[in-house]
Amino acid sequence: MPVQWATASALRAPALRVFANGTLVGGALSADISTVGYHSADRFRVAAALAAVDAAWFAAQSNVMIDVQIGLDGGWVTLAHGLVDSVSIDPIEGLLHLDGRDLTASLIAARTSETFANRTASEIVQLLAGRHNLTASVTPTSRPVGRYYDSEHDRSTLHQFARVTTEWDLLVFLALQEGYVVYVEGTNLHFHPAFATASANWLLRPVDCVALRLDRALTLAADVEVVVRSWSSRQQAGCVQSATANGGAGGGTAQQYVFVRPNLTPDQALQFAQSMLADLTQHERTVSATIPGELAMTPRDMVTLQGSGTAFDQSYRIMRIDRSISAQHGFVQHLQAKSATGSPD
Repeated sequence: MPVQWATASALRAPALRVFANGTLVGGALSADISTVGYHSADRFRVAAALAAVDAAWFAAQSNVMIDVQIGLDGGWVTLAHGLVDSVSIDPIEGLLHLDGRDLTASLIAARTSETFANRTASEIVQLLAGRHNLTASVTPTSRPVGRYYDSEHDRSTLHQFARVTTEWDLLVFLALQEGYVVYVEGTNLHFHPAFATASANWLLRPVDCVALRLDRALTLAADVEVVVRSWSSRQQAGCVQSATANGGAGGGTAQQYVFVRPNLTPDQALQFAQSMLADLTQHERTVSATIPGELAMTPRDMVTLQGSGTAFDQSYRIMRIDRSISAQHGFVQHLQAKSATGSPD
């Protein structure tokens, strides 16, 4: 049964409080929090009245941990926890702005050149989580990462000429190789199969929205073909695999997407083609909605649209949530969602 949140007409009393290194920041005026589902950092921006804060303290700090909490109907929920990237002081407007990211930022900043060929992806995730004082929530994998490469000799996951140069790049690479998603939530580093389950299924109705937009990409509504070409340096042979979706929009030549990936076996190339096809067709129908702010929805949830009177009335996977709270505009959130079938980016 889909979950329904408070409607725009419901009586609510949202409140904001911000902590910097555990100390309450006085005069917090507004906060904007962008939450994504996986493979990237969540971001936040906080504004506070300059007269109510110690601007000299903020200007002198090099390491500020922020907790952004929103209260609704009594309780407080932390919606952002991370390090400040930049401090902006505006003496004319009398404002202090703090911009930052969640704890993904520490992994993004960590450079690495280690060899992990004999470890599994899940073992690497647990190792890196421990280095950054994160709790690892991991679904185990069994394949040593050295087997990702079709080669007669061991290769490190990272080397001098690799595109992967940070610990976060490595984690995203491992997730893509395993068909997993990786993300940080609070102080927890998650590594799980892509969308194995949804935390919740929310009900979205036009009557409950402040704004609603439904988009359909007609190029993806027609037939779509994904072609994967690969060359094996070990076998000295190439392979071509394809996957096709029949859009049912009628006639014409299939929209073709070609990807070139090195050292894939025929089975791996077919799996990659099917994965990319599923991702592309997810974007045929997308939903953008602005609703009254709430505290439980995540980008790993589902949302079911009802009441539009069109073929858009179906289930979608939430990709991104942007929440905003201020005295001027109250507490609202904007969500973006794509068709629920297939696998993530």
